[in-house]
Amino acid sequence: MIKRNDFLYIGDGFDNTVKTFEAETGRFLGSFVASGSNGLNGPRGLIFDHSGNLLVTNQNIGQPQNGDVLKYNRQTGEFLGELVQSNAPGAPFAPRGIVLSNENLLFVADMGDVDVPGEVRLYNGTTGEFLGNLNHSSFTGQFHPRAVVIGPDGLLYVSVRKLPQGSGGSVLRFNLRTGQFIGVFIASNTENDLNRPEGLVFGPDGNLYITSFRRDDKDTDKILIFDGKTGKFLNKIELDVVGQPRAFAQALLFGPDGKLFVPITGDGPDTGSVRRYNVIHHFKTFDVIVPSASAGGPLGSPWYLTFGNTNPATLAFQHDRDDCTRELSNESS
Repeated sequence: MIKRNDFLYIGDGFDNTVKTFEAETGRFLGSFVASGSNGLNGPRGLIFDHSGNLLVTNQNIGQPQNGDVLKYNRQTGEFLGELVQSNAPGAPFAPRGIVLSNENLLFVADMGDVDVPGEVRLYNGTTGEFLGNLNHSSFTGQFHPRAVVIGPDGLLYVSVRKLPQGSGGSVLRFNLRTGQFIGVFIASNTENDLNRPEGLVFGPDGNLYITSFRRDDKDTDKILIFDGKTGKFLNKIELDVVGQPRAFAQALLFGPDGKLFVPITGDGPDTGSVRRYNVIHHFKTFDVIVPSASAGGPLGSPWYLTFGNTNPATLAFQHDRDDCTRELSNESS
């Protein structure tokens, strides 16, 4: 298969843009979506839909209306309208992670708030019509979902935090066809130290990688690695050091050459950088593909990311997304 050049897109909460970079070199190419474009105020989840257009979950931070899902032309970044309108039935209060199934079903993690219940909301991927919420009634914990991904087993994985607690959290699984809760795949415990999980993605090795935040000032921000089939805790990648400035990640994604791309936020000199980890055999070495803001980089507060060749359902990086989509469709038929 011929290797193709690709681009990396990152939502920047600092100036409400979506910025573009060369995927292989990290060279900054400019703002693909301009600051505040047509109401963009708190960009979160990013994916390209089956027509090649960019979908962005938008939190409308500090605004009186709910969040929404905005659509932009893949080639030009031109605004194409609200796919999910903020004033429509079933609009998300605080949308974050997003995936689009092969059946064109759009799943949006709506974290809610302390006084607003969280939901995983389901929409038609073409019209934005609200189709209902996933049924989590049999889950006894607090349900405030932050990110979603469709796993190799065809189930929907959801990272869930507690509010307002700073510790704990879990990863749940749902049946895509019925919307029913299957069970807790990963629960926080003293061994894995899972706290406020957000971004989650399956790696080329089949393992599940999850961003996790520090429990307190004696803990670290990190990426946790779990067996993708059993949920067993395997390893961790620490992003900062106890007693030093924080360097945490909201989201993460695998890209070219099987490298793990991690946009860094925090209160230290690494904020705005994008690290590229070599996770083969858990070596955990990395280089900085996008420099930090303090080093002249363009990102002020990076959140979610996508490549042009990121599969919108599994979030796996594909050199030829069309071939991959056909393969996934054949597997599910």
